[in-house]
Amino acid sequence: MMTDHSTLYDRLWDLHVVRNLDREQALIYVDRQLIHEVSSPMAFEGLRRDRLSVRRPGAHLAVPDHVVPTSPRSMGISDPLAKKQISLLEKNSKKYKIPLIRLDDSRQGIVHVIGPELGFTQPGITLTCGDSHTATHGAFGALAFGIGTSECQTVLATQCIRQRHLKTMRISIGGRLPRGVTSKDMILHFVIRYGTSVGLGHAIEYSGETVRGLSMEARMTLCNMAIEAGARVGLIAPDDTTFAYMEGRPYAPVGRMWDRALSYWRSLPCDDRARFDKSFDMDASSLAPVVTWGTNPQQASPIDGRIPYPNDMGDASSVQNFRSALNYMGLSPGQEIEGIPVDRVFIGSCTNGRIEDLRQVAEIVSGRKVAATVRAMVVPGSGAVKRMAEAEGLDRIFKDAGFEWRAPGCSMCVAMNQDRLSPLERCASTSNRNFEGRQGIGGRTHLVSPYMAAAAAIKGHFMMHAKCWGE
Repeated sequence: MMTDHSTLYDRLWDLHVVRNLDREQALIYVDRQLIHEVSSPMAFEGLRRDRLSVRRPGAHLAVPDHVVPTSPRSMGISDPLAKKQISLLEKNSKKYKIPLIRLDDSRQGIVHVIGPELGFTQPGITLTCGDSHTATHGAFGALAFGIGTSECQTVLATQCIRQRHLKTMRISIGGRLPRGVTSKDMILHFVIRYGTSVGLGHAIEYSGETVRGLSMEARMTLCNMAIEAGARVGLIAPDDTTFAYMEGRPYAPVGRMWDRALSYWRSLPCDDRARFDKSFDMDASSLAPVVTWGTNPQQASPIDGRIPYPNDMGDASSVQNFRSALNYMGLSPGQEIEGIPVDRVFIGSCTNGRIEDLRQVAEIVSGRKVAATVRAMVVPGSGAVKRMAEAEGLDRIFKDAGFEWRAPGCSMCVAMNQDRLSPLERCASTSNRNFEGRQGIGGRTHLVSPYMAAAAAIKGHFMMHAKCWGE
């Protein structure tokens, strides 16, 4: 039950409980749902099979993003499966009167990018999507989480979902971020220290002066990667930065409704005396850019570090996982991170495909050239991001440097289209996962920030990006 000293998660939970089912589970009302072409076909098929209708069509928004081509779309979709999935999304959306952003719509993009930029994502709501990185939307103070296909069907039909109440975790971050250290480096440092399972069964709430000083784009990255710490939910209390971002968005309330919404949003931050099941403190001023060297986000080191040795791993299982990861990645214990060569560079994804991310890349590559041994690509997270970048001349900076400038989509993050690594290709990627085969069978993925990916593209290997600024 909500108290005067509730966490933000508990406040949002209690505000959306339709019925308590037992001591741990409740039926939760879902305000909005995002739908894409990969997780939705079976959900719609279930509606047809069970002869169900969609309870609130306007509470959903559909957009193709996972399998869409990012090369010139005038050539059509060459992959038969992708073409079928996108066609099914269009047909299902039309049949059930669900708003659809088509592939040729100027608003098209990755669900977790377009939801916020359209104002579909709002503070204080519950939001679901058939994608684990739905936690991204928690940056607005929304209770957002990924769900499975059958659950997508349930939300479509009932606008409710059965959920188990999560434990709560606070990560308080203070101190001034060093130049060129990003929110992605912050969460990777946390995962390095505490592991990829520390957040299992928890909702993470980020707080502290450093978090309050972040832009909305940086907050979204932080919540996006709560999943990589094992959590299902990432949250940041809404504040004036949030409200300024929201105002004027297409789905945002206007007039008196804006005033009413703002009053509600301002009531959401948790009390300073709220009690969490776990609590951690971080000093941002001591952080450095991070590069993953293994096959999970915890297997990472600061750029000025080295790959550890087996005896640093602890138990036998960890040593085995360590050896397996290094064998897959083609790296050696004790090897310096700075200097590891790359073949590919991918800028994009729901983690780092926003305009702020592209500006960071342009800051590094302006007036420089991509190394002759590297193929680099920039995939904006949405049509709006693409237009903003082009209006600012960022696309010209990228093209002049030797980057490929693509159309919006998930692209190489999930490798469900033609954007993928070949076996043994090594990639500096601004995406969120470095599992084996994530970016293509046999491909080797290093997760980095946009600054670090840009520097690797120019030098052909990992290096401290500050050197590109002459520092």
